Amino acid sequence: MSGPHAGLNPDPAGRLACADCPVGDSAVCAVLSPQEKLALSGIGRHRTLVAGERLFDAGEDAVACATLISGSLKLSRLDEDGTERLFGIIHPSGFLGRLFSTQTDTTATALTEAKLCLFPRGDFERVLADRPQLMRQILARTMDALEESRALVELIGRRSMKDRLRGFLALSLRGQCTPGVTEQPVIDLELDRADLAALLGTTIETLSRQFGALEADGLIARDGNRRIKILDPAALLG
Repeated sequence: MSGPHAGLNPDPAGRLACADCPVGDSAVCAVLSPQEKLALSGIGRHRTLVAGERLFDAGEDAVACATLISGSLKLSRLDEDGTERLFGIIHPSGFLGRLFSTQTDTTATALTEAKLCLFPRGDFERVLADRPQLMRQILARTMDALEESRALVELIGRRSMKDRLRGFLALSLRGQCTPGVTEQPVIDLELDRADLAALLGTTIETLSRQFGALEADGLIARDGNRRIKILDPAALLG
């Protein structure tokens, strides 16, 4: 797996400040009272990754879990032939880690600079034991992650390259934007063109042509290499 392993050591002076957290209203801990958040913050620390750093590798000991504060990460695994398979993209407020398990099943790699709240798995599980509302929230997030993985499998199986790209943009739109906030939302592609082409089973050249086709159809407008304005969300999601 390319890129350095970041390890699980916290940032210097990385104590959590839940009152100032930008995802405090949408992360799994949003269901906790201020007093419960204070207790949770006592076992966590901030961790910052640069693009390409890995938080953990598939198959290693599951010693930590985390909430993403900013940036994005991908979850992937290598096949026996060395092919990387993407299982999901984590956006801010997303939860990472395998609770009640001794090993990780995917590799978590930062796609951009990413800041996380990092918790020792054992300590976090002990917090869960007395807070069923937090457990329910994590279970709901886990089901959402499974749904996203299933959606990725389905879109990759579509015959039309254009439909595959539309499907990926629709997933990105759901992950990055709150429905109804703006009529023409803007998304930032976390994957570069080479990785996105590999995910969708095509070449960079074909991918570029399909972006052009969606633009010609009036569905999107490109702003640089990675920023996409969704001109017609209903048609894209339809």
